[in-house]
This record gives sequence, structure tokens and C-alpha cells, in this order.
Amino acid sequence: MLDNNLIKVFEKQQTPFYYYDVDLLERTLDAVNHEAGKYGFHVHYALKANFNDRLLKLVQAKNLGADCVSGNEVLKALETGFDASKIVFAGVGKSDSEIDIALENEIFSFNVESIQELEVINQLASEKKKIARVALRINPNVDAQTHHYITTGLDENKFGIKVWELEDCITTLKELSSVKLIGIHFHVGSQITDLKVFRSLCVKVNELNNWFEERGHYLDVLNVGGGLGIDYHDPDKNSIPNFAAYFETFDQFLERKPNQEVHFELGRAIVAQCGSLISKVLYVKKGIKKNFIILDAGMTELMRPALYQAYHKVQQLSGNGNRERINYDVVGPICESSDCFAKEVPLFETKRGDLIAIRSAGAYGEVMSSRYNLRDEIRYVFSNDN
Repeated sequence: MLDNNLIKVFEKQQTPFYYYDVDLLERTLDAVNHEAGKYGFHVHYALKANFNDRLLKLVQAKNLGADCVSGNEVLKALETGFDASKIVFAGVGKSDSEIDIALENEIFSFNVESIQELEVINQLASEKKKIARVALRINPNVDAQTHHYITTGLDENKFGIKVWELEDCITTLKELSSVKLIGIHFHVGSQITDLKVFRSLCVKVNELNNWFEERGHYLDVLNVGGGLGIDYHDPDKNSIPNFAAYFETFDQFLERKPNQEVHFELGRAIVAQCGSLISKVLYVKKGIKKNFIILDAGMTELMRPALYQAYHKVQQLSGNGNRERINYDVVGPICESSDCFAKEVPLFETKRGDLIAIRSAGAYGEVMSSRYNLRDEIRYVFSNDN
């Protein structure tokens, strides 16, 4: 929660910057471990959500694994203390050099997305005289009912192996001596708030788990991905997602074979609420039909509203007083009309220098920031900074 006690801290900082609530992150991680631990589930943190070094070290200290989607993410996970035996490497387009990095460090598993990728990993592993552990990422054709840019589990998406390709996969695996099939992997999308989506996923996973067993492949791992959403509209009321209901859904509907492990890859649900983008009002433009607040932060600091038309709560941190409420479009300084955080936001009458927080920005905020318009690199502040 951002309260008046933080204003004096923020006023001493050069805006814009990301503010990370370390206590909230630790409580979120404790909730993940507690709820997943009830069922013996394994959780990997998805680095793509936020790979700030200090955040990663906090996550690693809570004994989570790492879910990586690039060779550099694999290296970052290792640098920040994650054990290679807890690192999974996903991604639809792994380069040879990235695969080599993962092979050299003997990570837990590759989440493989095509037959051709299986063949490439086998070749590179063979050259290194190694055996690569792989899980087949299968596209289950489950609708995540979320934004079309972050839906990944439909037949029309580029991700995963299609169900009708599995027979060919089995045939190919028999011919490859340097890969070992350990499981199957799924990820249907992101910012999923309807748990019925995960029930539907469980049905597909159960079918495919049986399909492999019928063909003599007894899988050690069912990796069901991530995708659990957060409450962008009320980040203080629901600062920690309902992990209890999330993990209970999989416990109830997933049919595990004896000794099968269930793995998850959570990113947004862990770090989104602990981060806020703190900005300062540069100018106020009042018009007949529109009023604008122009911030010193823009799409270069937080891309999600411009890219996904995503909602983030805009919170006024200073200057409330007895001012009247006015509707504002909250925009940034970038030379793009898409550089807009929110439209028609009712705020107390705003003036130059007021502090504004863009909430729930701990996921896909800092990591997607850019130097477009030759902007300064984004800064960040932690709640436990001295």
C-alpha cells in the first residue's frame, strides 16, 4: 500500500522510478510456498516478468525455481543463485548458442516447442556428449479468455506442438539418443482470472498424460505453466492473489500418476503488485473536451497500456487537499499518441509537481522499458533501502 508516509521518501528521488515493496513481495512468496507446499507442487518463477537482480535474489532465497525464455535469462538465473536443477528453458525460438548455454549448465529441462527443435537439441547435446532432458510443450487449444496478445494456447498461436503432431514426436524421440523425455508442458496464456480456464486445462492434461502412458511413456513431470492473473483495479484490497484457490484447482482436477511431479511457472502473480511506477506531473493542459496530465514517465517506462491497452490504477500521492475532482487523460512525454496510461481518470485538481503512482507495475514494467526518444535508463527504489 502506498500511503502519505512514503511521499517524503519519494520527493527526495529523481522521477520517474520504480518503487518495489519488499515486504509485500516476501509475503507473496510465502503465500506461494505455503499453498503449493500443501500438494508438493514445484514452482518456477518466470524471469520475463521482472529480472531485477535484487528481486531475483529475494525469489531465489524462498527456494523457487526459475523459468527462462532466453539464454541470457538462464545465465541471469544462475548468477543470482538459482540452482541449475531448478531451471527450465522455454521459448518458441531458442538459438543454437542459447541451447548450448543451457546444455553446458545442465539445467533441469528444456520445454520443447517443435519436432525440429527436438532434433536440434539432440544434435547439440550429442556434440557435447550430454543427455538433454526435455518436456514437450503441447498446445492444448484451450482459450485463456484474456487479451489476444497474451493468449498462447490456441491452435492459431505460434506456441507449442499441436496434438496431431504427437505421433510424429514419439517416432522422432525413438530415433534421438541424446534427449530424454521427462514430461509434458503447457501454458495457455497470461492474466487469467477465471479458474475455469485452469479446470479446462486439467482435462486436456489428463487426456494427454493417459495418451503417453498408453504408448509406454511414463512421464515424471506435468508442467502446467502459469498465467494466474492479479487485481489491477484494487491492488490494495487484493495485493496477494488467491493462490489457495489456484493450487487447489489443480489438486482437484489434475489426475497425477504415482510419483509424478507437478510444476508451475508463475511470474506476474508473484511480482506485479509489489511494484509501482512513481512519476511527477510536468504540465497540466485544460481544454474544452479534454484535460491532460503530462507525466515525466511514459510508454518508455511502462509499455503495457500502449501495447495491450492494459489498465493500471492511477493513484494521486500528493496535492489532494480540498481541490475539486476533474477527469484527466494521464499521458506521458513520448512523441507517440499511444503514450497514454489512462483516459478520463477522476482525480483531485492536479498541478505541476504532484506525485502520481501507476500501480501494479512490478511485472512487465521495468523489463519492457526502453531508451526510445533517447530516454534515461529507468531507476528503481526499494522499500528497504537505507
